[in-house]
Amino acid sequence: MPLAEIIGALAAFLTTASFLPQAIKVVRTRETHAISLVMYAMFTGGVTLWGIYGVMTMQWSIIIANAITVVLAAIILAMKVRAVMAARTSRSS
Repeated sequence: MPLAEIIGALAAFLTTASFLPQAIKVVRTRETHAISLVMYAMFTGGVTLWGIYGVMTMQWSIIIANAITVVLAAIILAMKVRAVMAARTSRSS
């Protein structure tokens, strides 16, 4: 395996693994108050585009890492959207 692929695979592993503790905490606690909706929407969009780029260029480390991250980010984003909607509903009642 070429050095560039090893570095890419290691980078993909580390960035995906670094996201796991936050994702696990949010899923377990259901606490999204401190998370920015705009940031998570942009992040999820960016990760999705990175995944598409990986598919277009057939770079498996990018495809796999971003597929995992986009699932986790989308779950957190959905939880944040749900919390924002619930807060708006309770304020208008």
